[in-house]
Amino acid sequence: MIQAEEFVEAARNLGFGWYTGVPCSFLTPFINYVINDVQLKYISAANEGDAVAIAAGAAIAGKPAVVMMQNSGLGNAVNPLTSLTYIFRIPLLLICTLRGDRVLQDEPQHQLMGQITDKLLQTMTIPWEYFPTDAAQIEPVLQRATAYMQQERCPYALIMRKGAIAPHALTRSSIPERENSNSPHIQQSFFRDHKEQRISRSEALAQIVELTDPENTVVIATTGYTGRELFASKDSANHLYMVGSMGCASSMGLGLSLARPDLKVVVIDGDGAALMRMGNFATIGTYGGANFTHILLDNEVHDSTGAQATVSAGISFAKIAEACGYGVTLAGDDPSLLDALFTADANTRPKFAHLKIRPGTLEKLPRPNLTPEAVLQRFMKHIGNS
Repeated sequence: MIQAEEFVEAARNLGFGWYTGVPCSFLTPFINYVINDVQLKYISAANEGDAVAIAAGAAIAGKPAVVMMQNSGLGNAVNPLTSLTYIFRIPLLLICTLRGDRVLQDEPQHQLMGQITDKLLQTMTIPWEYFPTDAAQIEPVLQRATAYMQQERCPYALIMRKGAIAPHALTRSSIPERENSNSPHIQQSFFRDHKEQRISRSEALAQIVELTDPENTVVIATTGYTGRELFASKDSANHLYMVGSMGCASSMGLGLSLARPDLKVVVIDGDGAALMRMGNFATIGTYGGANFTHILLDNEVHDSTGAQATVSAGISFAKIAEACGYGVTLAGDDPSLLDALFTADANTRPKFAHLKIRPGTLEKLPRPNLTPEAVLQRFMKHIGNS
């Protein structure tokens, strides 16, 4: 058994100051120590996949990050671990608890995952070792992990068994207090008379590009046609085209915006992606700042897979964003909504726009001719972190 301080301080000496995840009782002392230290950053994620994407955003900004989770939630993280951190080559330190450990009597829901946690990590080509239980093991473990992450630019995992860390009391909240909590909320609707008048995705993207300054603004486009059309519209070093990891664009954008408050971060989402990881709306509303702008282009279908309908026709995303704490929430199908969004003052809170568009895409739509890794390296160089 070690003290939480021993591991966290050794990790801090190696640059790790950002933590995110979903709690587990095995992790309680560790999480408590991180939250208690005002010099460390802890983001409470809605699920483990969002935690991976948030940490990836911080890592892109040059902040080495730790993701903490129970192994029962490792399944939630498989998608971003295989289609985000792996293909973009983003190094993260994972700490995954071992519920269902063969040497313990545990709850039945942990039995199978306890047997396959190590195999699941191996299948994802994530090297792992057990979390240290002796102070003398900490430095060698962290050295092996950081050496691998620096060389391969991929995650490295530590599996934590029960009782690895001594108890540590929580003395402060992980939820930030909002300044100007009584400031007025801005909500407007921009609807026209006929659905046929809705603009296309490419028209909306072109307008967004016109409204963003590449010198101080980055644009993250969700997977599918959105990223591909943004590339086709105007490829730029300040653009990041997500591939796979559906629904993770907003959480990665949140991590980047928090790690780089000097940078304006614009996330372009889709209705299917937003529905898949709607829990991140609450995380953005709680932690996000005025440098975060979230745009949802909603054509009410999964366009890139055959235009199967989503359930978005009956969903008011703007009201959800408002309830979650965004400072500006706009909705409609009039493209003037975008102009209003970029000129609105959200004070200290993030901004959101739900723009209805028509289905369909460009003929002979190209794919980015750069690999995801090359796109990310160019992006990081653009923001001064390469």
